[in-house]
Amino acid sequence: MVVETSKNLIVVTGGSKGIGRAVVTRFLQAGYPVATCARSAADLAALSTDLTANVPGAVLHTLPADLSQTEDCARFAAFVLALDPPVEVLVNNAGAFIPGRLQDEPADGSQLRQMLAVNLLSAYDVTLPLLPGFIARGRGHIFTICSTASVMAYPNGGSYGIAKHALLGFTKNLREELKPSGVRVTAVLPGPTLTASWAGVELPPERFVQAEDVAEAVFSAYSMSPHAVVEELLIRPQLGDL
Repeated sequence: MVVETSKNLIVVTGGSKGIGRAVVTRFLQAGYPVATCARSAADLAALSTDLTANVPGAVLHTLPADLSQTEDCARFAAFVLALDPPVEVLVNNAGAFIPGRLQDEPADGSQLRQMLAVNLLSAYDVTLPLLPGFIARGRGHIFTICSTASVMAYPNGGSYGIAKHALLGFTKNLREELKPSGVRVTAVLPGPTLTASWAGVELPPERFVQAEDVAEAVFSAYSMSPHAVVEELLIRPQLGDL
């Protein structure tokens, strides 16, 4: 188990819903202060009201930010760096899914650029400003929430699949670079997860991964000794992909 003399900061992007919300909740329940962001100020306010009421002693810092925009990534990173204590864990969770075939996407490439901005560049632009602190301290853990779409192509995956493959590549490069520093890096690859993205789909809950299970896997990977790292966490529904 990780031995802490004090609880350092956990940073989760896209923390108001789904997997992000479950990760925020899990670390708050363990007594860690958490900083998160989301595009909707109203969703963040509701998150803060709910969790501070239901998790005793919860310390939650929130900032409305659209991480598909470079300037918002910089603003969120500056917000995090201004907080005390230092960052212990970064969970790059912000993302979006637009289904469809590449051949049907706009000819100007705007859909690919949108998917890269929110699923890949958001992680890149938030991680880089925080790296000096991780490296200087010689510890910490960076997670990227990838997808099974990062390791296999789907017929309706389109530009989303390209972006998620690239996110896994980013994570693998980061892992190699940070090996000597003591900073751990983990790619999390969930299959279909029961979140708002699947609203309206007429399938039973047992066909999905639960967001809380992904959060527990992240927390467990972090809780290992600093001498070991889970490089990839592949999580699928028990009955397989949809």
